[in-house]
Amino acid sequence: MASDLDRTLIYSAGALGLRMSDTEAPRLLCVEIYQHRPLSYMTETAASLLSDLAGTSLFVPTTTRTREQYARVQLPGPAPRYAICANGGHVLVDGVSDPQWQRTVRSALTEESAPLDTVRRRLLSRADPDWLLKERVAEDLFVYLVVDRDRLPEGWIEELSGWAAGHGWTISLQGRKVYAVPRPLTKSAALREVAERTGAGLTLAAGDSLLDADLLEAADLAWRPGHGELAQQGWRAPRVTPLAASGVLAGEEILRRFAYAASHARPATPVQGRNPTPR
Repeated sequence: MASDLDRTLIYSAGALGLRMSDTEAPRLLCVEIYQHRPLSYMTETAASLLSDLAGTSLFVPTTTRTREQYARVQLPGPAPRYAICANGGHVLVDGVSDPQWQRTVRSALTEESAPLDTVRRRLLSRADPDWLLKERVAEDLFVYLVVDRDRLPEGWIEELSGWAAGHGWTISLQGRKVYAVPRPLTKSAALREVAERTGAGLTLAAGDSLLDADLLEAADLAWRPGHGELAQQGWRAPRVTPLAASGVLAGEEILRRFAYAASHARPATPVQGRNPTPR
């Protein structure tokens, strides 16, 4: 089972989405501290569910975070044997990036996408200091801008998306971040690689953002919470179940769905015909 982290299983204080009274609010567990401050949480119920799942099934954290950012997260339960970082750019095996997968990814990016520097220069040349707050390059694989979303010019994303498509890249606006990601760099490709290596007979997935869409489509069964860009767009796909739950409580619901599907799965059989090459 592969799950996105931020706003799927773990939540910042601003993303918790709790509107209940103090007596009804769930108890929270801090799972990430950054610069000596608590940053991300999950409910204690979700923590217990995840700990149980990770002890009996193969749980694969799957995130757009860099390896350094992922390392800050301390999930309950045993340390995951596999993790996917940088939107599929790194498959971690026992915490170490797999060199074979790195070579596979780099080869695909070289063959199918314009160089990162070309795209970065285009992004910055079209950005205005009036609304550009930060610019970051992640793992030398993709780039994102932190923007004042209310000040983004109308049509800016669409114009940039059209240019990027012709250079083998995708553009997506998620919250305050504009992501420019090479088309072959996907969570689904990394999921297929892990499934191939482990002989998984059933793959489960969850995610909330546009960068999770391919992951959800690649899984045998998948869920998206009632918040996030996919929910806002009413995005649907075969074998993907939209959930009504939103905010941190959606994390609990996703883990319950994982647990039910895993407990009712047929015995795992080797996966045939999965292509580990990024698409």
